[in-house]
Amino acid sequence: MGGPRFEPVRAVRAYERVVEQVEEAIESGALSPGGRLPSERELMTQFSVSRSTVREALRVLQARGLVRSRHGDPHGAEVLPFSPAALHKSMTTLARVEELSLAELVQFRMVLDAAAILLAARLRTEEQLAEMSAAVARMRAAAERDEAAFGAADVDFHDAVVRASGNKLIQICTDVVRSIVLKLISERIAGAPDREALMRRSIRHHEEVVAAIRAGDGPLAARLSRKAMYDYYAGYVPESERGALRALLE
Repeated sequence: MGGPRFEPVRAVRAYERVVEQVEEAIESGALSPGGRLPSERELMTQFSVSRSTVREALRVLQARGLVRSRHGDPHGAEVLPFSPAALHKSMTTLARVEELSLAELVQFRMVLDAAAILLAARLRTEEQLAEMSAAVARMRAAAERDEAAFGAADVDFHDAVVRASGNKLIQICTDVVRSIVLKLISERIAGAPDREALMRRSIRHHEEVVAAIRAGDGPLAARLSRKAMYDYYAGYVPESERGALRALLE
């Protein structure tokens, strides 16, 4: 029999419709950070829903980091500015429920770091270059005696690179993805039998990247960054998924 094919429909609870409309108002700019939603009573009237529906919608919006609602506050819920914490929470949840594999996360980090380094090679200041070099020097000093200090210096290096790139969104995404990846494999890294060799190799990679950035060779710096990240993380990714990482190597 011919005719159109229809997809099954999903029953939508009333509070979800309230959430959708408030989200749309925030995204469109009709509701700005620092502004307030109408009171609970006014929301009940505007949406023609019960108080319990309004409260459930506010609970969901607050869980998503979009509003702050205080019980007993006579004013409406406050619209919050965008927070990296909200993105962090969402991506962490995706990783936990295995919607994002470790390979996808590492691949995204390879893309982000390479983009930041490409930009940094062209836009960095002498002061920012000095920050990168100082972070690598701290990594070298900590390599054989203090793994925590080594890790902190490594983070400092990547933070300096991202600041030099001048892109806040790359910085936010880099922070989020790095922390999720390390959370997923931190125990395996700590238990690696060749930790010192890994750290020495990491220092060499960082020194090569700094040299390329100093020379203003963004494409080389980005290639070195992707290769370094592949070498560091590939062993933690299932063999069947490593092709996704190798696809970024040249």
